[in-house]
Amino acid sequence: MRDPEIDNLLKRAAGAQPQVDPALVDRLAQSIGASAAPVRPLAPAWILSGGLVMLCAVLAVAGAALLGFHGLRKMSALEVAAIFPVLAVLLGMAAAVCAAEMVPGSRRPVAPWALGVAGCLLLAAVFGLLFHDYRTERFVPQGMACLVAGLAQAVPAWAAAWWVLRRGFAVNSLAAGFARGALAGLAGVAMLELHCPNFETLHVIVWHIAVLPVSGALGLLAAAVSGSVRAGRRAAP
Repeated sequence: MRDPEIDNLLKRAAGAQPQVDPALVDRLAQSIGASAAPVRPLAPAWILSGGLVMLCAVLAVAGAALLGFHGLRKMSALEVAAIFPVLAVLLGMAAAVCAAEMVPGSRRPVAPWALGVAGCLLLAAVFGLLFHDYRTERFVPQGMACLVAGLAQAVPAWAAAWWVLRRGFAVNSLAAGFARGALAGLAGVAMLELHCPNFETLHVIVWHIAVLPVSGALGLLAAAVSGSVRAGRRAAP
């Protein structure tokens, strides 16, 4: 078969109009129309990110108010000026990543995993420069208390992030879960800095910062479990 013959066959196939039963078309149109409903569009990404930051900040302050602002009272002006702007920047970045993960086609400012690693390293550098008490008195008991308190603070922050982004769709559910957990973990770290008066260097570097990766891992686990449950429901007869 020659090229002109192939071209002729393709043109005839493209021009052929398949016959579809009009009754079938009507039934499809009625079924789609019956289930279709107007959808309110998501807010712009900057509004979503700003709302997440505000909610996490309010929750962190509320949590510290319940436990006491002992850490804030003990801090110097330099320590306040160094720690909280860094936390604000990290919260803003985490909120932007969360919003991007829940809006398909959005451009991510940074990968969630990179944000978690960079956040831990940046906080460790700041704490290492500011605090020079290298004692480790009651290192594990006090550290575990702060870790638990930080993770407890992360729970309402995670729920708030879910509520803000609930109408979005995560193309990569694991990345979105980690990002949301990391954002909640940063809220937990912020609460600890306001509350905890233990400024031993290793305490803040190990136990306070640990809230971020542990919360991110829990968010990742929650996303994996939720995905498995949904897959099981779809597979069920």
